[in-house]
Amino acid sequence: MTLKQYLTEYGKSHRNPTNQKIHFVCVPAILISTLALGWLLNLGLVLDTPWARWINLATVGGLLTIPFYLRMGARALLAMTGFFALALGCILAVESSGLPLWAVAAAVWIAAWAVQLIGHNIEGAKPSFSDDMKFLLIGPLFVLDEWGVNLGTHQSP
Repeated sequence: MTLKQYLTEYGKSHRNPTNQKIHFVCVPAILISTLALGWLLNLGLVLDTPWARWINLATVGGLLTIPFYLRMGARALLAMTGFFALALGCILAVESSGLPLWAVAAAVWIAAWAVQLIGHNIEGAKPSFSDDMKFLLIGPLFVLDEWGVNLGTHQSP
């Protein structure tokens, strides 16, 4: 499926204006908090290097999404790289604040998913990912597309 096809399919269960607004806030919150929770699962514990903390579920998972986003197009990959960079900035900011990253991330994750489910109840449609888990990767691109980020899916007049 192309990015345009994914976005069209995703959009079918995101037509209600209230549900869309919820997604505009909650999809980024879910992405960032999911990466924050993954950040805490260090995979480089056996390495005795200064950069071992960077080998974690978030960075490895992010790298594993590159082929998918590249298939969606260079602009999609660039947009998601920006989203991941924003998430990293949020993660590092929470860490430096002295707040427990696990608690902040878990609270945001639970609250955002709860609100998302309310949005889908308002919409009267189940979440797209219930049919295809790839839609979990499409959600952030849908939000960016709705925000007007040029993902290369619209033709110029």
